[in-house]
Amino acid sequence: MRILSFLALALLSLYALACLALWLMQHSLIYFPQPRRFGDPASVIEMKVPGAQLVVSARRVSGPDAVIYFGGNAEDVSGSLPSLEAAFPSHALYLPHYRGYGGSSGKPSEAALFADALAIFDQLRTTHPNITLIGRSLGSGVALHVASLRTAARLVLVTPYDSIAELAGQQFPFVPVRYLLSDKFESWRFAPAVKVPTTIIAASHDEVIPMASTRRLLSRFTPGVATFVVVDQAGHNTISTRPEYAALLSGKR
Repeated sequence: MRILSFLALALLSLYALACLALWLMQHSLIYFPQPRRFGDPASVIEMKVPGAQLVVSARRVSGPDAVIYFGGNAEDVSGSLPSLEAAFPSHALYLPHYRGYGGSSGKPSEAALFADALAIFDQLRTTHPNITLIGRSLGSGVALHVASLRTAARLVLVTPYDSIAELAGQQFPFVPVRYLLSDKFESWRFAPAVKVPTTIIAASHDEVIPMASTRRLLSRFTPGVATFVVVDQAGHNTISTRPEYAALLSGKR
């Protein structure tokens, strides 16, 4: 009996340690900061937001139309500037590097990413009243949050999720992830408040975000707001290489 009690206590202790380790490591499992590797100095600006100085890969163009692009959790967004230039030849383009990414100061977190995105939007709309918001993967939750609180011209979500907390729960089914995770990125909370035309772009062979999660997010929008498109022969990281990608971003397909 004592042996059984000892084994039970040992297993419980190991479980508690595993939960503690997951809690301590959660940010390193979500965020993978990348350096800025592309573009010349002319394509880089800095924007001050409360508590941080953000590096922004940009193409500055005068006029009312602009795009703000929020990238994935392991993306150097400067690499996405060429595809956005192809999709939006006359728009100003702004691709902020999250805190800790690409030379931006600070450390990434859900609260920081959300607050920074709103601050950037508010700064840019003074000169660009028609802003298209694009979010890819992790950034889909950031763009969606902004669109739920501000009036954008359009919203584009590339390989989006319904909830990071839900996906983490599927990865760690025996751990109370919902209670341990501080950055939940629950996009389903914000989708019902979005009123602008929205395009959801999914990859047919997405190995990171299950199609079921993306379709659940689609169901959260008010009927008629969101359009759903699946890109054939595309994976989570290869969708931007497909020939139809630029047209889908611009809404010209």
